[in-house]
Amino acid sequence: MPAWIRISILFFLLCGGVYPAVVVGAGQLLFHDKAQGSIIYDKSGNAIGSELIAQAFDKDQYFHPRPSAAGTDGYDSTNSGGSNLAPTNQALIDRVKGDVATAKQDNPSLQSVPADLVTTSGSGLDPDLSPEAALAQVPRVAKARSMTAAQLTDFVNSHVIGRDLGIFGEPRVNVLRLNLDLDAAKPVAK
Repeated sequence: MPAWIRISILFFLLCGGVYPAVVVGAGQLLFHDKAQGSIIYDKSGNAIGSELIAQAFDKDQYFHPRPSAAGTDGYDSTNSGGSNLAPTNQALIDRVKGDVATAKQDNPSLQSVPADLVTTSGSGLDPDLSPEAALAQVPRVAKARSMTAAQLTDFVNSHVIGRDLGIFGEPRVNVLRLNLDLDAAKPVAK
C-alpha cells in the first residue's frame, strides 16, 4: 500500500474520528449543561427554553427581549438570522420608529430608548439585554407586579452577568432567566 494512502487513512481516522470524539467527550464532561444547549427546566422537569435563545415576552409583567428578525413572527429558532436591511432601508427605518413609539408607550417614563430595545441582533435570537435596557422597563414591570421600582431595580441588578473573564463582552441580563426568577420570587395573580 502506497505511503500516501496510509497517511490519508491515518489522518481520516485522527481528524474524522479521534479528534471529534475527544472534543465531544471533553465538552460533555467539562461543560455538560452548555453542551446540551443550556436548557432550563421547570420543577416538574419539563423544558422551558434555552438560556441561549430569546423567547417572546409581551405582557406588562415581563421584561421584553430585543425585537427578533428570525422568521415571519420573530423568535423562530429554525429561521435564525438578521434582517440584512441597510440602515437607509425604509422598511427598517419604519420598523425602528414603530418600535421606539411602542417602547415609549409601554414605558412612559423613558426619556430615551436604549438601542437594544428597538434593534435586532445578528441572529435575531439574542437572549440578553443590556442592563440599561432591562432597567428602562422597571417602572412598567413594577406596576404590573405591584412592586416598588427600587425592589425591582435591585432584582434586575442582581441578575446582571459581568464580562466574561472580566474583559470580554459587555455586561448583560438574560431575559428568560430574569423573567423566570421574577415569577418564582413574585408570582402574578392569574
